[in-house]
Formats: sequence, C-alpha cells, structure tokens
Amino acid sequence: MWDYTDKVKEYFFNPKNAGVLTEANAVGEVGAIACGDALKLMLSVDPETEVILDARFQTFGCGSAIASSSALTDMIIGKTLAEAMKITNQDIADFLGGLPPEKMHCSVMGYEALQSAVANFRGEVWSDDHEEGALVCKCFGVDEGMIERAIKMNKLTTVEAVTDYTKAGGGCLTCFDKLEEILVRVNAELVAAGLLPEHEAYRVGAADRQKIKEKAKAAKQQQQEQQPQKPVLVELSPLAPSSPLPPPSAGLTNLQRIRLIEQAIEELRPFLRKDGGDCELVDVDGSNVLVNLSGACVGCQMASVTISGIQERLIAKLGSAVRVVPVGRTAVAAH
Repeated sequence: MWDYTDKVKEYFFNPKNAGVLTEANAVGEVGAIACGDALKLMLSVDPETEVILDARFQTFGCGSAIASSSALTDMIIGKTLAEAMKITNQDIADFLGGLPPEKMHCSVMGYEALQSAVANFRGEVWSDDHEEGALVCKCFGVDEGMIERAIKMNKLTTVEAVTDYTKAGGGCLTCFDKLEEILVRVNAELVAAGLLPEHEAYRVGAADRQKIKEKAKAAKQQQQEQQPQKPVLVELSPLAPSSPLPPPSAGLTNLQRIRLIEQAIEELRPFLRKDGGDCELVDVDGSNVLVNLSGACVGCQMASVTISGIQERLIAKLGSAVRVVPVGRTAVAAH
C-alpha cells in the first residue's frame, strides 16, 4: 500500500472546504472522470483587493486527490491571487508532508485548477496547451503541454518521474517514444537555461520500456497481495440514512435502470484495475446499489473515495439519487 503521511490521512478522512461554493466568482476545472481524475475548484474573490475570501472543491479521484484539493483550499484562503499563483504543486505536496511519488500527479492537478480559476476570474481563457494532435497519453488523456510544465516545474529527468507527476505512460506505454522525445527536449532547454546540470539530463535509451512495464505490473501485484482478504461489510454513504430517496428515474423500467448501472460500473472498472482494484455489481435493491469491491479496493483507507465516485457516476447516469453500498463476499452470499 502507498505510504501516506498523517497529514494526508487527516485531509482525506476529514476534508476541509469540500462542496459547492454558491457565491463563487472564480471557477477552475481540470481533468475528466473518464480519465480517472477530475477537480473543480471554486473561489470567492474580493473584486477590489483580489483577496480569496473562501474556497471550495469537488473532486473525483484517489485519497491523495482529495487531500491535495483540500490542502490547496486551506493554503489559498486569505491570500491575494498574486500570492496564490506562486504556489506550486511541490508546495502542495510539502504542505501535506509529502506524497508517494506515484501520487504526485494529484498535486499537479490542484496547481492547474488554481491557474484555471484565476484565469476565469480575470476573464481570460485558460489553456492547458491541449490542442488536436497534442494528446500524448490516450490512456489518461494527458497532453504535451501538461507534460512539459511538469518537467520544467519539477526538473524531472526520468520517464518514471514523468509518469508519477502526470500519469502519462502509466497504461499501455504506447506513448513511451513521445515521452522520451519531450523529456529530452525540455531537459535540453533546462540545461541551456542553467537550471539543470547537463549530466542529469535525460538521454534517449536511458529507460527500458519493458522494464518499466514489468515494474508497474509487479508493483500492482504486490499491492493486491498486501490487501486483507477477510470479507467486509461497509455502511458508507454521503446521503443521510434518514433521507428518503426519490423513486427511480421517470420513463425507465427497472431493467433499463439496471443496465444503465451496469454500464456505468463497467466504464469505471478499467481505471480501478489500473490501481490494482476492481468493483462488480452485486444487486440493485430499489435505490440501493450493492457492489463488491476487490483487490486494492478491499480494506483500503481511501475506499470511500471509490464509493463516492461510483455513486456520483450512477446519479449522473440515471438522473436520480442512488445509494451505493459496498459488501464483501460473506454479505453477498447472505444476500
């Protein structure tokens, strides 16, 4: 399992400033649920002083994404936009006492959401440099601009580090050659600017594509083996237990609802599997959707993020509220 600091756990289990900010006059959105991570940052900014009076966030992603987003809001409230804009993704990670290398992309997402929100406040069009043809990693939807910024800001010198900070190359590795090309070019620019020693700059062929794939596969397998195997029954829902849930979506038969639920879960499974976990539909009981978590999702400290993400996806798909309840093998058999 990832080695999370106490502060990361604190900001995940007790996130601050989560939710919608109705009086927001600056909004930044980055990522996409289809790619596994998404963040919406909302700010209330004094128009005259440009002081950030309040900040809220909504995110879909892992525990590090929740913690990074929550930490960012704490870091910027009370600051002017100029002061907040000086915050880097490394500052966010440092504030949390560090992040596992494989989760640094979460802090990068927070940094970019802030840039987007400030641009929105100023009436500017924020661009992440994504243009048609510039997409590098199709598995995670990472474009060339994001990779370049991550390399420059963090002085990255290995393909593995680029993957940690951007997720690019964390899937099929079809983009390996392009990652090398970008890394060599940007490192050369850093060397020319005197920001990176020449002997540290990446050179084509320094990384072995097959070894990187084998390392990722071994790490995922090890993570799965470390998970507890005992059955679990978790009662977990962001909806109040006493809140009456609305009836099924109008115009949909029960069979249609179930098929939509199955489709939504199947769309999410590939992304869970990439992190060593999985989720299967067990049953639909009225507005309760019973799912079985397995692999890295079982007993994970960040499992509530997975459940919350699945629930949000189902609500968006169905157009009505549902409650996702994770159950273990014992509970499934009893049901």
